[in-house]
Amino acid sequence: MAEVHLVLGGARSGKSRYAMGLAESSALPVTFIATARALDEEMAARIQRHRQERPAHWETVEAPVDLAGALDVISPGRFVIVDCLTLWLLNCMEMDRMDALRAFERALEAHAGPVALVSNEVGMGVVPADRLSRRFVDELGWLHQRLAVRADRVTLMVAGLPLEVKG
Repeated sequence: MAEVHLVLGGARSGKSRYAMGLAESSALPVTFIATARALDEEMAARIQRHRQERPAHWETVEAPVDLAGALDVISPGRFVIVDCLTLWLLNCMEMDRMDALRAFERALEAHAGPVALVSNEVGMGVVPADRLSRRFVDELGWLHQRLAVRADRVTLMVAGLPLEVKG
């Protein structure tokens, strides 16, 4: 069973940097599962920046929807970072692939290595005005709750500082 560390926080809170530090301190080979899609120039630039921040020897797997499939083929002797669940959920919603959530949760249960899951905590602000945004906030909140129950550790990042919530 995977050792799961859920890393939550707002935009630019240090989530990815923290997860990368966990991976580096593990002394294991690292697989980075990226979920972002470059749908515009700004997002392409963000993705490129993230790629440059990762060590070149880390394996990168692009999985905008099929996180279960990506996780299933990674050997248990590797540290896995999934970055990020927020964009992944958005991809699943846009492609009408909500079945991918349960598939990922099952794959996570079956995985045998350490996994750091990075996600934005978006439910701490005002309730969104439009229906689709409210659904996204709800779905992400429910996903976080299920993963937090399963996780060995949960860390909330605030201004670059880790606050241990569980573990």
